Amino acid sequence: MSVGRAGTVAAVDLGATSGRVIVGHVDGRTGTLALDQVARFPNGPVRLASGLHWDFTGLYRDVSRGLADVFRREPGVRSVGVDSWAVDYGLLRGDRLLGEPFHYRDERSAQAVAGVHESVPFEELYRRNGLQFLPFNTVYQFAAEREGGWLGLADTALLVPDLVGFLLTGSRVAERTNASTTGLLGVTTGEWDLELCERLGFEASVLPRLVSPGESLGGLRPDVATELGAPDGLEVVAVGSHDTASAVVAVPMRPESSAYISCGTWGLVGVELGAPVTTDAAREANFTNEGGVDGRIRFLHNVMGLWLLSESVRWWERDGDTIDLPTLLAQAGAVTGDVPVFDANDPRFSPPGDLPGRIAEWCAERGIRAPQTRAEFARSIMESLAEAFADAVRQASILSGVDVEVIHVVGGGSLNELLCQRTADRSGLPVLAGPVEATAIGNVLVQARAQGFLGEGADLETMRALVASAFVPRRFEPRPLVE
Repeated sequence: MSVGRAGTVAAVDLGATSGRVIVGHVDGRTGTLALDQVARFPNGPVRLASGLHWDFTGLYRDVSRGLADVFRREPGVRSVGVDSWAVDYGLLRGDRLLGEPFHYRDERSAQAVAGVHESVPFEELYRRNGLQFLPFNTVYQFAAEREGGWLGLADTALLVPDLVGFLLTGSRVAERTNASTTGLLGVTTGEWDLELCERLGFEASVLPRLVSPGESLGGLRPDVATELGAPDGLEVVAVGSHDTASAVVAVPMRPESSAYISCGTWGLVGVELGAPVTTDAAREANFTNEGGVDGRIRFLHNVMGLWLLSESVRWWERDGDTIDLPTLLAQAGAVTGDVPVFDANDPRFSPPGDLPGRIAEWCAERGIRAPQTRAEFARSIMESLAEAFADAVRQASILSGVDVEVIHVVGGGSLNELLCQRTADRSGLPVLAGPVEATAIGNVLVQARAQGFLGEGADLETMRALVASAFVPRRFEPRPLVE
């Protein structure tokens, strides 16, 4: 393998609560990697008459401003890559967006589940797409759009990162890692399941051409390049556009003996495989097979994640209180009495609103003493997440045959010492925490490889070795579990 060279790329990383534009400096000769956050902006749902949506117009405005700042600071940047959360999309007719994209927490998709399963029973659906049941998967959203008449008006449906890419370049594509979350991609073929679309009454023509991480979407539209002050020769490159796919690229793990938890709003808990697992046991355990970079399979389970804490804090702050999260977590860590361990995957905790009240309701239904203080609620959330994470790791190991010896936690949750320690305690396995910026790192590295910065023949192991040398994880050893 050649030694590569130095270069700079820009990563647009869009999460469910915030977005960022980050510059990545990579030197394949020295094996160094550095990130510089240029812009950060809030993101979240807006309630319109038609339901819960994303403010995509505002989001794209913030992305554009961030990229313009990048180009002013780093005129030598060679490419841009975009990643985001999964399943949500915008509908286009010609070049026009038919309204703001729906938010995956909108209630409409849950009402479409029964109709989808009546046409294609879930057991068959799982064999075809390998996805765990989540009522907001794109296949159910499409069914709701069809019933509402909107799907028939569109000529193209683009997932959120692909929609950003379209506005930047004019290219209509679907990157495979995110496409694998729609429920419309064959789990074994990696191609659109046209027969499934026909049975569900979807016009397959709305599904764009598939591309893989590392493929170029082309240069910026001339008007966009001028507006943003982009350097000549800049291109937009497809990355692992599902943020978890990018994050897993940056997990410095040995897949044959490791599990990972990409922890943010959601906790994605699983292992990396070379082939999908679509057994009845995997379906009953609600494990999903999603596409990874270089054709790997992310065999994982969705856990509610730090949404439970962030939405609780938002609820407590609705009357004007300001809660310092580090202080709250320190208080939670100091709680000595018993706190309830609730089912973090209970669907009642998914919608926005009074999560502390729902936790108390869950406890009351079982005759369990509910948390009484905010610190106790926070500790209960940490314990419940840790137990859900540990259980998902155990199931992933059994279902996949991977003998898990260590758990890697990446993303924002890797900074949560209480959560990492209790995950180690409840799993009985060491936890290696970091890097926190795994998604942006994976985005940067896939671009860097496409630009030749990593040299010829660079693979996932090459990229992970670079991550391991650039970021030292914090290790949490399991302690005796005391309830």
